[in-house]
Amino acid sequence: MSEEVGMQEMITLKTIAETLNTSNDLNLMLDTVVGKLLELTGLTAGWMFLINERGDYTCVSDYNLPPALLRKNKEPMRTGTCWCVNRFKDGQLNHAVNIINCKRLEDAVEFQWGDTHDITHHATVPLRSGEKMLGLLNVAAPAKEHFSDSELALLQGVAYQIGSAIERMRLYRAEQRRADLYAKLGEFSTALGLAVNECSNSDTFSLKVVQLLGQHYDWPFATIIQQKNGMFVLQAAYADDKVRTLSSTPLSSEVTSHINHIINSHRVTSLSGTEIAEIFTLCKPDETMNSIASGIAAPLPYHTPGETGILVIGIGTSGPAQADREVLEAVAEHIAASWESLKLAENRRELARLEERNRLARDLHDSVNQILFSLSLTAKGAESMLSGSEQLHPAAEAMKDIRALSQEALKEMRALIMQLRPAGLEAGLLHALQEYGTSQGLQVVMNRTGTRSLPRNIEEALWRIGQEALNNVRKHADVSSAEVTLKLSDHEVVFTVTDQGKGGANRPKVSSGSSLGLSIMKERAQSLGGSLEIVSSPRKGTTVTAVIPLPFESV
Repeated sequence: MSEEVGMQEMITLKTIAETLNTSNDLNLMLDTVVGKLLELTGLTAGWMFLINERGDYTCVSDYNLPPALLRKNKEPMRTGTCWCVNRFKDGQLNHAVNIINCKRLEDAVEFQWGDTHDITHHATVPLRSGEKMLGLLNVAAPAKEHFSDSELALLQGVAYQIGSAIERMRLYRAEQRRADLYAKLGEFSTALGLAVNECSNSDTFSLKVVQLLGQHYDWPFATIIQQKNGMFVLQAAYADDKVRTLSSTPLSSEVTSHINHIINSHRVTSLSGTEIAEIFTLCKPDETMNSIASGIAAPLPYHTPGETGILVIGIGTSGPAQADREVLEAVAEHIAASWESLKLAENRRELARLEERNRLARDLHDSVNQILFSLSLTAKGAESMLSGSEQLHPAAEAMKDIRALSQEALKEMRALIMQLRPAGLEAGLLHALQEYGTSQGLQVVMNRTGTRSLPRNIEEALWRIGQEALNNVRKHADVSSAEVTLKLSDHEVVFTVTDQGKGGANRPKVSSGSSLGLSIMKERAQSLGGSLEIVSSPRKGTTVTAVIPLPFESV
């Protein structure tokens, strides 16, 4: 090698190194360095492919391409395959080489795409940083069919510089991305903490979560999937800049199996294009998922048994970065913590309601109940005094009626106090209803099938429904016995109260809505997503049936 040639190579490498350090914008830097390389080497055209782990390539930079490769917005550079890319994928391209008969230019001549500027061959140089393979650099000139060893060596040195610069910029962008995402995590967490007080159930909570994700992050798609009655359903989603609630459409068995694997692994997992496409389609978006290439799913670490779910986000064509995975895991932990706060707030509200009912029950017992008891005793005394005379006093019959009415009112007041203060549920629903029936003068037969536990809110609702049904038996059925049946399955509870009394002959008309008690019974069942049916006939008595769905109970 002559001294002049060696000096020229040193100048080329120095100029390229200076160019690579002028910008942190990857695309601008690559365009500049390709142009500078061609200028220093006397070549005329160049282009650069970045190739990911899956073998997908992207033309990230080009300079002075012939018109044949520029057709249809550079379609020949975006589609198809060629010898150099295939050899790179196979791991056979480890150093700079001559490429004979470029496939893209051959196609341009064969299909008459346009002028090729008499370029038929190019040199191919792998881009790498250490052992990490990043892509390819191709350079060419008209009528140049061969590159000398010294030219290839120079190109190899330039390629090493470019590969190191690409990796440096990737690391810089990754750190910048991580810093931005974590800054948004603080804002998201604050907003989520404030939103907990606005939510009353899991549906509104899920809707608020995806809304906040859309506001604070640039992920084009987000959804929460939760387990209900043993099946995974989509709760709410953010897509097309819109937040929407979703119908309980189950996922396929393949995606469900993957979700179970994610939950059991307790870590963030990537979703394939097919899996994210199925989830995205179930969200019924207004647009297609062109901007979403893959997805990430993070398990939601709920502490309540039987409650499991995952948070899924869609990622753009650039693919998920490590920072996205880290932040998504932190986001999932914040969501789970807020969910637990919501449950605690709900429990506090329920305890406040119970305390208020207990207070009201105490006040009624200490005031109205005592007054009614005194009235009953006074009426009984007056009745005895009036009926003790030789001639029956006209007010004696009225005192008798007052005593009977006061005793009935006292009995109703005691029943109301017991409804306000449900003592005895600690021993179980059926035991409490049996005790209540006994206090009302009824013999109650209990039947139970199934062994699973009942959530507190469902147990209390059935307690109220059972009380009202037994009250109606006492008031209207004209019998002294009733039968209560509790059937428990994995997905629902069926609760029935049956009597063999007069039936509909002496009952309030349920369909007319004239009975406040029966209406409240239906409202209690419907508030838990269930239903209540009353069947009554003069010959067969009355059956009250409440069917309420149960949450999935993990083993």
